[in-house]
Amino acid sequence: MLIVEGLVKKYGKQSAVDNIDFSLEGGEVVGLLGPNGAGKSTTMKCIVGLLRKTSGNINIGGHDHLSVAAKKLFSYIPETPHVYDLLTVKEHLQFIAQAYSVSDWQSKAEQWMTTYELLDKKDKLGRDLSKGMRQKVSICCALLPDPDLLFFDEPMIGLDPKAIKNTKRIFNELKEKGKTILVSTHLIDSVETIADRIMIMKDGRIIGNDTLANLKTTFNHSGDSSLEDLFLELTKDE
Repeated sequence: MLIVEGLVKKYGKQSAVDNIDFSLEGGEVVGLLGPNGAGKSTTMKCIVGLLRKTSGNINIGGHDHLSVAAKKLFSYIPETPHVYDLLTVKEHLQFIAQAYSVSDWQSKAEQWMTTYELLDKKDKLGRDLSKGMRQKVSICCALLPDPDLLFFDEPMIGLDPKAIKNTKRIFNELKEKGKTILVSTHLIDSVETIADRIMIMKDGRIIGNDTLANLKTTFNHSGDSSLEDLFLELTKDE
């Protein structure tokens, strides 16, 4: 579903992403972890086309990542949700439905608004929404077209406990439908139980990319050690 080869993103002489390679299979949930400045968000933004990569190849579903064909296959939920000030919650979903030619969009939109407790706020303008509500709108808009590939950048930040629980449940449901999810987060415990594979970034490089069990074996961690323990050891300053 996603192939990244030799991805480099430089700002001047500084490499924010330094020649990384990885791929994602259908029906796979992958957690992308790393300290601040590791290159996680930059990697995602290069993949979805919000940043121009310095070099490398990115392929989504057999298409170049910048092609219209590729963009029809994925949704992206940014770390900081951006909504239109003068569109209501429902109008945001209507806009996405028309952009992606979603059939029967009203019933689907109502379903997602109900899940994220937005139905009673459907006529509220974007400028009047709290950060948490904006995040919920962003997630609903991403889920509405039923994409094959989803990129979540810090999706749990700003969400209340019920919304976090629902989002984890949705991850599992999407996985069962064969969807592919790449989720970047600082909340390690939020991905430990749902991710099939963990990618750990540091200084623009991928320093670990495997199942949690295999990573523990590779880095000589006991079976009862947590993902947090492993992460902190691998990303500590020398």
